[in-house]
Amino acid sequence: MNVLVIGNGGREHAIVAALAKSPKVGKIYCMKGNAGIAELAECVDVDYMDNAAVCDWVDAHKDVEYTVVAPDDPLAAGLVDALEARGHRAFGPSKAAAQIEASKSFAKGLMKKYGIPTAAYEVFTDYDKALAYVRGGKFPVVLKADGLALGKGVLICETLAEAEAGLKQIMLDKAFGAAGNTLVVEEFLTGKEFTPGEEVSVLCFTYGKTIVTMLTSCDHTRAQDGDKGLNTGGMGTFTPCPFYTKEIADEVREKILLPTVAAMNAEGRPFKGVLYCGLMRTPEGMKVVEYNARFGDPETQVVLPMLKTDLLTIFEAITDGRLADIDIEWESGACVCVVLASGGYPQHYEKGKAITVGDLGDAFLYHAGTKRENGVLKTNGGRVLNVCAKGKTVAEARKKAYAAAANIDFEGKQFRSDIGIKYNSGV
Repeated sequence: MNVLVIGNGGREHAIVAALAKSPKVGKIYCMKGNAGIAELAECVDVDYMDNAAVCDWVDAHKDVEYTVVAPDDPLAAGLVDALEARGHRAFGPSKAAAQIEASKSFAKGLMKKYGIPTAAYEVFTDYDKALAYVRGGKFPVVLKADGLALGKGVLICETLAEAEAGLKQIMLDKAFGAAGNTLVVEEFLTGKEFTPGEEVSVLCFTYGKTIVTMLTSCDHTRAQDGDKGLNTGGMGTFTPCPFYTKEIADEVREKILLPTVAAMNAEGRPFKGVLYCGLMRTPEGMKVVEYNARFGDPETQVVLPMLKTDLLTIFEAITDGRLADIDIEWESGACVCVVLASGGYPQHYEKGKAITVGDLGDAFLYHAGTKRENGVLKTNGGRVLNVCAKGKTVAEARKKAYAAAANIDFEGKQFRSDIGIKYNSGV
């Protein structure tokens, strides 16, 4: 079966690499892809935010039997709906279901209505009202642009001055465009052991009934070591999460996963695809920080390499409502991903810097923002390369990943040095 993958980042490279291992997969196309993906798939230069253009291309390529829509923006724009309306099989949630990520106010309202544990919040469309609310509140406080903002539309404000600046940035200056027309002001959740960042990413396969969780992972979203600096799309991740016990998994399934899927069904928005739950371990139990309507990035880069079951088989089972009929198996051990980013990311950065790749040892690369010009590999985005490695333990995997990262060079290269050592867990 020939497959089309939508997207051009590290997540998509990981998906393409997993599909390339499937004996069921023939040729892979990717729209638009990157330099790394081009080694495994034929890259197609079509704007994947143009539903009609994508559908026309699939119509014209009769050999393509299945399309995987990976990024948040085309899902929110209803690309899966458009493809299915043309009679094409596609993986991913509908536009209505993707609202669980595309609108933070919708997601918070859903959780409030159905009793799913999350942080207390208020929603504002008026800047002055939001400002008055923040001035009367306590700190830290979290400001979230309502819409999609490439993972950067969340500001954690330690002081009133930071909150006032953040409100201006989101609601007046439109730093995140229309995503900031509506603002969610949220309480800052503290970890169970009163340490910052006790978060876990739980990705699930589901078709609105059966839910199968993947390996848990821990993302590092802030730009600098020690979870300092601006929010990014993710600077690295590792699996498994050291504190995610069977007891916690059972709690999450009963209080968050099953109620979320049931809530979406009740709202007439059945969810079919990958549901991502960003969770915080708090003194009151596990709470939802955010939902995503797709594979996480860079969580996918550590989860999929550990998958033993054929990925296309899983995708088709979800599309056909047969997820309960298959067993999904995972490798034991750990995997670590270190993101190499352009200098200045997540703010201003330059592209077109030549990349040299030396000895990677046992590590492997997923390309994020890369291109090839006249045979030369160059930077083409904020997050450039994902350096990944597997090991028996997180410690072993991170040693391999960082050894490989040291042998990759480009002007302005920046990365965090503390991926995989969260929670002082000894991993």
